Amino acid sequence: MTEILFYHLTESTLENALPGLIERSLARQWKVVIQTGSEERRDSLDNHLWTWSEASFLAHATDQEPYPEEQPIILTTGDGNPNGATVRFLVDGATPRNVEKYDRLVLMFDGHDQQQLEQARAQWKALKAEGHTLTYWQQNAEGRWEKKA
Repeated sequence: MTEILFYHLTESTLENALPGLIERSLARQWKVVIQTGSEERRDSLDNHLWTWSEASFLAHATDQEPYPEEQPIILTTGDGNPNGATVRFLVDGATPRNVEKYDRLVLMFDGHDQQQLEQARAQWKALKAEGHTLTYWQQNAEGRWEKKA
């Protein structure tokens, strides 16, 4: 059964929080697909992941580039899984589909954006009604993740 996690950003931006979570996934030998709510956000994250740290970068591609199946990380606006990922991150209100195709599904939402909060609540209710087991993580004042539910 798919492990579904909700990550509530309260102390940092998606750009600050996402790379660390991706690194942890890659350390476990998992391929990752990141679904964004728009092409603009996909392209912005594409640029960000190459330069997010002076000591590191996250090798990746978008679904618009050739050979997606060879990439450890794919950024997409669609619901496909072009690199055969086992972990899917959904950001900016992207809607989960084909939940059962992943080992882990991570929905990240900005706690300062009312629309994202409402959408996350609706997604929680829908996934819970489908019988999925969900966990909810929120950042503490130091930006660390704490399990709340």
